[in-house]
Amino acid sequence: MGDAVLEQVVREHLIRSGRVKPNILHREATNYVSAKAQATIVRELLNTHFLTEEEEAVLRRGRNAKSGTVPKNTDVQTYHYSTAFEAVIGSLYLSEQKERLQELLQFSIEFIDAQKGEKSK
Repeated sequence: MGDAVLEQVVREHLIRSGRVKPNILHREATNYVSAKAQATIVRELLNTHFLTEEEEAVLRRGRNAKSGTVPKNTDVQTYHYSTAFEAVIGSLYLSEQKERLQELLQFSIEFIDAQKGEKSK
């Protein structure tokens, strides 16, 4: 669930900011939703103590969950952290914590934009 929520929010952000044309939307979106980007966001969330204790617990469970698949384009640790990030997003979405979900997604988008040297609108 978390990956779908993140994908939709990122695509909407990119379209509304006017920074991408439809034919390159997918390529631009991967800067935000790739396993590497998500793992980087998780490290920043932990370094800044952005997550609540409950969200950190979800993050740990998501990171430690056995997926049964082997990542194709990234290392196992990065894959686990990206899965953990998606678990937190999915948990917030399913528990209808809309304001907190929006805060987390905004933080994530702004962080990636800063990494890319761009400003969020």
